[in-house]
Amino acid sequence: MLRRLLTLVCACCAFFAGAAQAQTAAKFPDQPIRMIIAFGPGGFGDITARLISEGMTKVLGQQVIVDNRPGAGGIPAAQAAMGNRPDGYTLLMYTNGTAISKSLYKKLPFDVENDFTPVGLMAFYDLCILVPKDSPYKTLGDLLKDARARPGKLNFGSINPGSTQNLSAELFKSTANLNVQIVPFKTSPDVLRALVGHDVEFGIESYASMKAQIDSGMLRVLATSAPKRSPYLPNVPAVQEAGVPGYQVVGWNALVVPKGTPPEIVAKLNDAVNTVTGSADFKRRMLDLGTTSYVGPPADLTKQLHVDIPKWAAVIKKAGIPQE
Repeated sequence: MLRRLLTLVCACCAFFAGAAQAQTAAKFPDQPIRMIIAFGPGGFGDITARLISEGMTKVLGQQVIVDNRPGAGGIPAAQAAMGNRPDGYTLLMYTNGTAISKSLYKKLPFDVENDFTPVGLMAFYDLCILVPKDSPYKTLGDLLKDARARPGKLNFGSINPGSTQNLSAELFKSTANLNVQIVPFKTSPDVLRALVGHDVEFGIESYASMKAQIDSGMLRVLATSAPKRSPYLPNVPAVQEAGVPGYQVVGWNALVVPKGTPPEIVAKLNDAVNTVTGSADFKRRMLDLGTTSYVGPPADLTKQLHVDIPKWAAVIKKAGIPQE
């Protein structure tokens, strides 16, 4: 009898817990939502976050507020998100940098794959191999030919070691089997000055970061890093099309919530993200930034992490970049 009573009590508790969860999900959201991002105001990541938050605010009927928590490896942002209830009212932006951080740091205070639940990917972007307007290199083939003829003589500019750009430069160097010196700079404007000042022969950066200089003709794009040509630079070949088979890098951003968030709420958030990213206006605004919007289920982010984490771990190991 005691066992039966305990079984009945447990069943009742599960029923009422499920009913309460369903009721909570049904009225979600009934208060503002916070979107925590690992970027300072005004940058590419911040602009993307504000565009998606603006659209989600309209779709959900509650304000989605961007909370900037910049810091190495996205650690401050992730810690701020982990300290909140798994109720859908706290979102965290993941990027390809999040996948990199798992191998770049000896110990993270959060588990990239298990402490958060995917909501969905939002957008993809590729990087550009850049030269100044007066460079003798008219094609990527020209650059490759000269680099191989003069091993160790060419300098390749990127931002900080461990960044997507820096690791993409390392991957380009190894995939193309080049002996070039990768020169790290603190910021994208520093890379720009180095290119224009001929301190480096070529560099790698996102289209969004160098859009004004590319559009004005100050910089020339020799190739882009995605598997195929970019919709915003249709006349520029992909790196693997232009002479480096197997090379591809695609940056991305996505949203996650703390682990334990009810699946019904995750589904509502995913629907809201897809409604925004699938709209013609958002697609146009993303293309203006050099980014392609994405519509898909939460599971696509899990797949992306499973691809990127081992990929960048291998690059970090081969390049001999010490863990922080």
